[in-house]
Amino acid sequence: QVQLAESGGGLVQPGGSLRLSCAASGRIWSINVMGWYRQSPGKQRELVATITSAGRPTYTNSVKGRFTISRDNAKNTVYLQMINLKPEDTAVYYCNAVGPRRDYWGQGTQVTVSS
Repeated sequence: QVQLAESGGGLVQPGGSLRLSCAASGRIWSINVMGWYRQSPGKQRELVATITSAGRPTYTNSVKGRFTISRDNAKNTVYLQMINLKPEDTAVYYCNAVGPRRDYWGQGTQVTVSS
């Protein structure tokens, strides 16, 4: 089993910044890809960014140039630095870890972008 604990969400004004953290524990040696997803009310959960254990990132088009995913393997932690936030970024953000047999999910952290 792998446990994921997110932190760092909150309320921010448009144009502001936040950094999300996801600390992994448990059978972490089985994990290669980790990432962030988000879900807004009435919408499906969507991929935001992923990063491999080697540090290779991918991003959905809507966040390219504004979000940066990073990973500290020594701390078993993945980060999502978000700048120039927009109201449409408002969502619950979930940390994800891809295991050999299943995906693991955190409990989610709310990000609200509003003036």
